[in-house]
Amino acid sequence: MSRLSRREWLLTVSATAAVPAAVRASALPRIPLGFSLYGMKSLALQEALKTCSACGYDGVELALMPGYHADPATLNAVARKSLRTQLVDSRLSLMGLMENVPAIGDAAAHRATLDRLKAAVSLANDLAPGSPPPIETILGGKPAEWDKLKETFATRLADWAAVAKDGKTVIAVKPHVGNALHSPDAAKWLIKQVNSPWIRLAFDQSHYELRGIKMSDAISELIPLTAFVHVKDAKGTAEKFQFLLPGEGTTNYRDYAKQLAEAKYAGPVVVEVSGQVSGKAGYDPAKAAESCFRSLSPAFGLKD
Repeated sequence: MSRLSRREWLLTVSATAAVPAAVRASALPRIPLGFSLYGMKSLALQEALKTCSACGYDGVELALMPGYHADPATLNAVARKSLRTQLVDSRLSLMGLMENVPAIGDAAAHRATLDRLKAAVSLANDLAPGSPPPIETILGGKPAEWDKLKETFATRLADWAAVAKDGKTVIAVKPHVGNALHSPDAAKWLIKQVNSPWIRLAFDQSHYELRGIKMSDAISELIPLTAFVHVKDAKGTAEKFQFLLPGEGTTNYRDYAKQLAEAKYAGPVVVEVSGQVSGKAGYDPAKAAESCFRSLSPAFGLKD
């Protein structure tokens, strides 16, 4: 796998910018591919970024939960400036921030969630001033609880939207096969109820595949409401499932990338290594990143 020098890369970017807009518009843009550092908790941040850059990824998603590299509570102004510099030096864009702030619990839990979202929004703006990446999270609960929780979700996400608007940062909520928000219909209902451009969806076909929902149907229904895409494979059923690395399942990623482009999706696609995978004995985050890149790069116009 060849890598451009910094000078060659800058010349390439400059040359691309010089091409007339009408000519550039005639070609379908390549969707950027990234890797989530949620799957690299065991590596030091600098090593994780170095690994993703060496693989050939366009960018990364940072995990904000306690114990991960980008927990806002552990990053003072100096550390944030250093992280921003490391991203630039690695030639990796910041594609997203992963949080885990379920919209369930009592009023005190909701206030605590809002505080965490404010911290996440602040970090997003510190790391990418003027173009903060989306903050993505699941909402919690169980599939059978959707009807019970949906109005609570809508009310609380309206409060989330106010935080997001203040920081001009999108919050993307992800339907999950094991959560109350788990179906395309429910996702569309929730986005319509909240009715804010600052609350969007995070799309992950593996969760719909486990429920027997065709990729083409999920993409046509949800991509217009989506700001962020996770990719991974899965096997099993909605009741008993195992998430896998991309390439270990049956997903046709060339078709996936083509459908996303045809749906005019313009955001990033980011590999998520499930805790079901990273929690196994012998898991090697660098080898996982390399394997995923080999499986996905041909579909997303990158070379190994």
